[in-house]
Amino acid sequence: MTSTFRPTSDFLSTLIERGFLHQCSDMAGVDALAKAGKLVSYIGFDCTAPSLHVGSLVQIMMMRWMQATGAGKPIALMGGGTTRVGDPSGKDESRKMLTIEQIDANKDGIGRIFSKFLTFGTGPTDALMTDNAEWLTKLNYIDFLRDVGRHFSVNRMMAMDSVKMRLERDQELSFIEFNYMCLQAYDYVELNRSYGCNLQMGGSDQWGNIVTGMDLGRRMGTPQLYALTSPLLTTSSGAKMGKTAAGAVWLEADMLPVYDYWQYWRNSEDADVGRFLRLFTDLPMSEIAKLEALAGSEINEAKKILANEATALVHGRAGAEQAAETARKTFEEGVLADTLPTITLPAAELDAGVGVLAAFVRVGLVASTGEARRQIKSGGLRVNDATLSDERATLTAANLQEGVVKLSLGKKKHVLLKPE
Repeated sequence: MTSTFRPTSDFLSTLIERGFLHQCSDMAGVDALAKAGKLVSYIGFDCTAPSLHVGSLVQIMMMRWMQATGAGKPIALMGGGTTRVGDPSGKDESRKMLTIEQIDANKDGIGRIFSKFLTFGTGPTDALMTDNAEWLTKLNYIDFLRDVGRHFSVNRMMAMDSVKMRLERDQELSFIEFNYMCLQAYDYVELNRSYGCNLQMGGSDQWGNIVTGMDLGRRMGTPQLYALTSPLLTTSSGAKMGKTAAGAVWLEADMLPVYDYWQYWRNSEDADVGRFLRLFTDLPMSEIAKLEALAGSEINEAKKILANEATALVHGRAGAEQAAETARKTFEEGVLADTLPTITLPAAELDAGVGVLAAFVRVGLVASTGEARRQIKSGGLRVNDATLSDERATLTAANLQEGVVKLSLGKKKHVLLKPE
């Protein structure tokens, strides 16, 4: 699609050049609106957790570039209403139902993230944040069925990947989840009516839902609507973005320390550095080209820049610089840095002795004792910089150095265990 089309807008040119574009319903139409600064685009974020993780960064960066290129107004839609239903896309089982209080608390946490990436206000390219609970919770069911539901074909709904995959795997799909695509489609119509929204963006797994919203808009008399999706990302080794053995890579410092966030990017695979620099930083393409051309040990310098720039966007430049300095002291000077992630445990517990397998699981360096055993066999675990060879060893107060025990996985991941 992108090989023959040559965009004239900075927005589409940037998306293509940096690797954000997967599908677009009408490249020429979106390009013309972007060039005129008349795009009004939304991305929806359901409130299923207290924060977002790096798996959502592609969509957030698309909104950031939309604003930076002057293409129009980005809308961050909080799913305070749809979260009460649950999106079945890519899921083998129903999501856990959350209380209204949990959803509202999650919405507040997610909302704070966007102020780091977007400028909000009343100007033509200033971002807007709204919540679909504002209109979905006010719908009358009978009226909704009559006015909106009549436009949906059950045959087409059954053919949607989010439905078909669940049924093919003999996994139950609840009636409430089956209705999710109707509500998401209606969001698009409502946003068009209220704000002139003409583009919905999202991950490629949302293509069917977005196109359904376009079709509903056509049937309900809206102006032309458009769809644009980004590719679903994995690392070069096939791992899903945003997940590690220790858990999700959250964008909130109280859910994941800034140092750990910095290390996530610093530990990127060599083959991913250029791609991640294009997607997750604001660096100009000319500089990225120079960095991804580095080879051998020099690629580590590019990884540090990736970590610095990606961390600065989420946690500020000062937070990124502090994380980089912590890493420098730890790895280049070999000293114990006070700013390393620290896990506390009762002093009495350490006095009695803590098994090393349990200790490494407890601090989150490995996901299970089985993984800890495998790491020990390959020489991957260290205590106070000494390679661990005995899986039956215990940690006691005798292992304390400067009041802590330093646990390490490989050469780059470290946690301090501190008695209290």
